[in-house]
Amino acid sequence: MATVPLLTDEELSPEARAVFDDIRAVRKSDFVNNFWRALAHDPALLKATWERLKQVMGSGREGGLDPLTKELVYIAVSVANGCSYCIHSHTAAARAKGLTEAGYGELMAVIGMAMQTNGLVTAMQVPVDEAFLA
Repeated sequence: MATVPLLTDEELSPEARAVFDDIRAVRKSDFVNNFWRALAHDPALLKATWERLKQVMGSGREGGLDPLTKELVYIAVSVANGCSYCIHSHTAAARAKGLTEAGYGELMAVIGMAMQTNGLVTAMQVPVDEAFLA
C-alpha cells in the first residue's frame, strides 16, 4: 500500500499535469505509472525526477550505453536495493526493448553470481589487487 494517495489525472496540479503530458508524449502512450502518480504530490520533485530520468535513460547520448543495457543495469541495481516496483517496471521496459526469456535468465544468473561473490569478498575483506586499481 502506498504511503500517499496515487493522484488521478483530475487531481493533478497544472505543474504536475504538464509533466504527465510530457511523459505521455515521450513514451507515446496514455499510460502514466504509479511511481509518477505518487510523485505528483510534489510537482517540483516530479519534474526534476522526470527530467533526470529522460537524460540518463534516453537513447540519444552519444558513445553511451544502448537502451536495453541501461534497463539491465537498472534491474540489477533495483535487485541489490530490494525495490520490487523498479524490478517489475524496468523488467517490463527491458522486455519491450528486446530482452528475451533466455536473456532474462542469464541476467538473473549474473545478478545472483555478483551477489554471492560480493558477499564472500566483503565477508573475507579481500584486498583489491594492485592491477585492478584505477
